[in-house]
Amino acid sequence: MIQAGIVGGSGYTGGELLRLLHFHPQVEISQITSRAHAGRYVHTVHPNLRNVLRLKFIHPDALETCDCLILALPHQTAAQSIDRYLALAPKLIDLSADFRLDCSASYRRWYVAEHPQPRWLERFIYGLPEVNRQSILGANFVSGVGCNATAVNLALLPLVRARLLERAAIEIKVGSSEGGNQANAGSHHPVRSGAVRTYRATGHRHMAEIEMVLGDHISIDFAVTAIEMVRGVHLLAHCYLTEGLVERDIWKLYREQYSDEPFVRLVRGKTGLHRLPEPRVVAGTNYCDIGFELDEDGKHLVLIAALDNLGKGAAGTAVQCLNLMYKFDETTGLEFPGIFP
Repeated sequence: MIQAGIVGGSGYTGGELLRLLHFHPQVEISQITSRAHAGRYVHTVHPNLRNVLRLKFIHPDALETCDCLILALPHQTAAQSIDRYLALAPKLIDLSADFRLDCSASYRRWYVAEHPQPRWLERFIYGLPEVNRQSILGANFVSGVGCNATAVNLALLPLVRARLLERAAIEIKVGSSEGGNQANAGSHHPVRSGAVRTYRATGHRHMAEIEMVLGDHISIDFAVTAIEMVRGVHLLAHCYLTEGLVERDIWKLYREQYSDEPFVRLVRGKTGLHRLPEPRVVAGTNYCDIGFELDEDGKHLVLIAALDNLGKGAAGTAVQCLNLMYKFDETTGLEFPGIFP
């Protein structure tokens, strides 16, 4: 049994971490921080946990030593105090973008700022198990992942590794929880409800992670649109292939890549309402569902992927990484299949 602390526990990701780790048989949550809610029971912020646990938020200054700290802080916050966190725990998982990239030049380009702790970038492992599993096993420092980047990386990875992708144009639709729990002009209900609003047509920062995982030699463009949904990422990618294929080639390629992956599911029904991935089906889970349709010419492939931005796009993948860091069974605490309808 390990003792884990959650730093920044009042946000949506912090609440998801709390929910997952409370039911993890190998983890005891020893502390969870919030400046604004210190001294209050966690269920006052995360009401789904009422009568589930009696933990109270503590002020960040009251943090004590533990086995692992999971940082669920705003971007450009964790890096400022990395030495303090290291003194409190030998293993760190940071869910922000502070340590996702592998070089300071890339960070400077995409975040338009100098990294405050560039020497730490090479010490953190990018926390996408489907890409970096062997490096994450037993690691001490692991970063989180961007939810949109994860959808793109998992959807395109088999094509890129097989050198079959010439270019891709991607539309990503996201729910409101991706914007966090702090209200702003764009999340005000009368403005947000019913909206289909493209808020990043080019230059999304998650492109940095996509280039890091898939390489920068392939033309990949994506736009992000907010829709009437709370949880979820829905990806639709128009992929243009280097050679003509038939459907069984695509199936074989994706099965070979993901047949042993516990949290990637291939979805391609011939009939029925749920023959392609949709975010509602994976809400609350650590799954990424991937499906496709191949055009008649065999060179235009439409990929569809769905994941929960708070699950596989954040807290779920962090718990998956924790399992690998401590060499637990990778699926421990993540077996929840979601609910339907």
